[in-house]
Amino acid sequence: MELRYGMNPHQAAHATFPADGAPVRILSGEPSYINMLDALNGWQLVREAASATGSAAAASFKHVSPAGVAVAGQLDESARTSWRSEAATGSLTSAYIRARDADPKSSFGDMIAVSEPVDADLANFVAGVVSDGIIAPGFESSAVGVLAPKKQGTFLVIEADPAYQPPEWEQRDVFGLVLAQHRDTAPVRPELVSVADGPRLPPGAVRDALLGLAAVRYTQSNSVALVADGAALGIGAGQQNRVDCVRLAAAKAATWWLRRHNQIRDLPTVPGMLRQERLNWQIRMADADMTPSQLAEFGRLFPGIEPYLDPAERARWLARLDDVTLISDGFLPFRDNIDYASRVGVRHVVEPGGSSRADDVAAACADYGITLVRTGLRLFHH
Repeated sequence: MELRYGMNPHQAAHATFPADGAPVRILSGEPSYINMLDALNGWQLVREAASATGSAAAASFKHVSPAGVAVAGQLDESARTSWRSEAATGSLTSAYIRARDADPKSSFGDMIAVSEPVDADLANFVAGVVSDGIIAPGFESSAVGVLAPKKQGTFLVIEADPAYQPPEWEQRDVFGLVLAQHRDTAPVRPELVSVADGPRLPPGAVRDALLGLAAVRYTQSNSVALVADGAALGIGAGQQNRVDCVRLAAAKAATWWLRRHNQIRDLPTVPGMLRQERLNWQIRMADADMTPSQLAEFGRLFPGIEPYLDPAERARWLARLDDVTLISDGFLPFRDNIDYASRVGVRHVVEPGGSSRADDVAAACADYGITLVRTGLRLFHH
């Protein structure tokens, strides 16, 4: 299959389907190389997350890492205000809204992956957001007709074969050298996150841990996910050291939580302003770091409204974020990872273990009353 282009527009590209059957079918649109990487990684993530948690799962993929991932659940007031005014939302749609709401700035122009066939409710919602495509194990009869005209007919609609099993070995060609390895098929299941010492993880934290493990398995390493109530609040991807992963994920989680403060959540809707533009202003308010020109524009658009929370109120609100689970694809090497995690309500840490300073990490968790789970399973992804 010819691809629209490779990683860059000046690179030609194509895809070769296996002789024993195609894992996906293109129903509409013409994918690029990165589109296919996002779609195939996203599909594997949501299939694994749904299997591990027993709930419909969705991911918002961007540049070969998830910007957000979630299972079906109730939309809180902030998510409903931002994304959906309807009284009823289907479970699959709720999973995708929760995934996209984790980091809506990054999810702009994403590849959507869902674990269940796309119904009319999700198709109609996706028709109204900026996205490049969707991959799912099927589509209701009306769904493709709703999605195919999107982006002047270039929106990608990809059907995954849920029965397809990839080869035992995977390989890639790098600078003429073919590298091969056994595919990572280690199961993600509740036994992986059992606690050897101390109280057991509550059921919600077990679900969050399993969701986070599925997420980091398909996130560019090094990676850390912060998960609460069945949804990622922040994902730190592709960093060269682990503490930067934690700090990035924590910053995104803090932004997600600050957007739920009424001063930011209730930012007025300006006539003619697109949903994404309003979201961007809310994110800037939460980050409290606007440029001078942005501050001037904010004052023009929202006269009489303070652009930032009072520092004391900001600290008070952040202190309310709680019951967050941190999942790391590799061991946490130093206690500073825990110090930063504690600032955004982390109460459970799930990591492979094995650091030479493992005792320091355990001591830091004990200092903050954090439950530490060591899985013994590294989940690097490159």
